Amino acid sequence: MVLWHRISLLLLLLCSSLVFAAGNSTEAACDRRCLANARVSKELFSAPQNDNCTILVNITSIQYETLSFDTKVMEMTSRIKLNMEWKDPDLGWMQERNRYPTIVLPVDKIWIPGIVLDNAIETTVEPYTKDVQVRRDGTVNHALVLFTTVSCEINLFNYPFVKGECPVAINGWSQKSCALKLQIADNVSLVGGNRGEWQTMDVIKTEDSSDRVYLQVLLSINFFGPFVTLILPSALIMLADLVSFALPFEGGERNSFKVTLVLSFTMFLLILNDHLPNGGKCSPLLHYHFSFCLICLVLSMLISIVLTRLSVEDSILLCRRSAKVHPSNNSKTQNDCLDQEKDTGAITTMSGDPASEMASLQKIVNLLENFDKGEKETERKVAFAYHLDKFFFGFFLSIYILYVIIIVSITQTDICKVNNLDFWDDSDHGDNNYDYSYSYP
Repeated sequence: MVLWHRISLLLLLLCSSLVFAAGNSTEAACDRRCLANARVSKELFSAPQNDNCTILVNITSIQYETLSFDTKVMEMTSRIKLNMEWKDPDLGWMQERNRYPTIVLPVDKIWIPGIVLDNAIETTVEPYTKDVQVRRDGTVNHALVLFTTVSCEINLFNYPFVKGECPVAINGWSQKSCALKLQIADNVSLVGGNRGEWQTMDVIKTEDSSDRVYLQVLLSINFFGPFVTLILPSALIMLADLVSFALPFEGGERNSFKVTLVLSFTMFLLILNDHLPNGGKCSPLLHYHFSFCLICLVLSMLISIVLTRLSVEDSILLCRRSAKVHPSNNSKTQNDCLDQEKDTGAITTMSGDPASEMASLQKIVNLLENFDKGEKETERKVAFAYHLDKFFFGFFLSIYILYVIIIVSITQTDICKVNNLDFWDDSDHGDNNYDYSYSYP
């Protein structure tokens, strides 16, 4: 009985040795595709999970590119390429069984870490290639391309002389007991710095006090375009309005010129409203500048109209106009009467009556005196209007000089600050002090 048991044990050991040898010879003869198919057949779609339920992913390099920046809605669109690696032990193999150090697997046949952008409005994630590289120890190398749009509030108070920072928060996820942690290297490169009026000066990896990592994108505006299209035209229009005080206001040429200036400035105001945000914590000072300029232009136009009225009337009230005759009509009437009196005097003189001649001459003298009084009254009104015109010219000149001094002083002070890091959701970062040492029966 014992002999028979020993013979059975020897036969079992012999069969096991033959099967092991056959398996070794089969796996040793397997090529890269065979080795890759063996890993694919495992269907490892879930994340590798160790004892502390924490997955560590290394971001070896980042390539950043700003695609566009919408100043009206304060949104930045970016393209970010992430080169990453992580370790999945179930994808590895023993060196004794296979001599290949690396293999290539389809990206959709294994688990790929998900990247979270905390301040993103919209994000599209695409694999850089359809394959990933896996090393013998289970280390996976992969690259992702992220197209993301983030909301970024920049201090536009001194627009277009603006420099600002826009964060792009690239992180993993964290719950009370499990987490996906990213270790981001300092290897961050910038591609394509110029996009429209905005320029990307630099991209810096930054870490806050809570160990949360984000990319700080340094932006700056190319001020030449906005300066030529907005600030310079407004200054030239205000200068033209100031010089227009040299035009005479009797014929109405100055009034029509000032109306043209107001309409032109309104067009630039519409362009400004379509380009810059209307509200916000740090509304652009250019909005207030355009409002001030428009008020001054309208006020200057109204003053010019009033001066034109005062040059021909004693009052600017419309109700008193009907009680008086326009000076030109009055002069015409006086000239007609003068001609009539001259004809009458000539007829009377020809009649030879001395009394009639004296009466006619007296009428002519009275008419000439009234005509002189009307001319002097008209000259007095015009002189008074021109005195007021000189006063208002000095008034507007003083206001403009004082306004320029105030604007320059305001732009040199930092009176508005924004916080771009108020998007963190602390509720997602729970208590990670979970006791993993507890063993369930």
